[in-house]
Amino acid sequence: MYIVQVFVDVKPECVDDFIAETKINAAASLQEAGIVRFDVLRLIGEPNKFLLTEVYRTDKDPVKHKETAHYQRWNRAVADMMASGRTKLIYENIFPEDSAW
Repeated sequence: MYIVQVFVDVKPECVDDFIAETKINAAASLQEAGIVRFDVLRLIGEPNKFLLTEVYRTDKDPVKHKETAHYQRWNRAVADMMASGRTKLIYENIFPEDSAW
């Protein structure tokens, strides 16, 4: 598994629109063969800070994801909603075993 965590700081006035757009993208992403999980989380106490946790089957699948129409639509839609640039961390899976996903 190839796991990406994306940290997003959204402009306060854009939070509701960001959530709506991100839910659409997340739901469509889960239909991709290479994605096994796509979580959208918000930090308690800081309602404009979000974490997207994306679990891919291989390190090639994020590239395929970024080529999809739903990702490209989301990327355009939320670009001006962000208070600062996105950051990300990439992880490898330890437990549960990949076959358990």
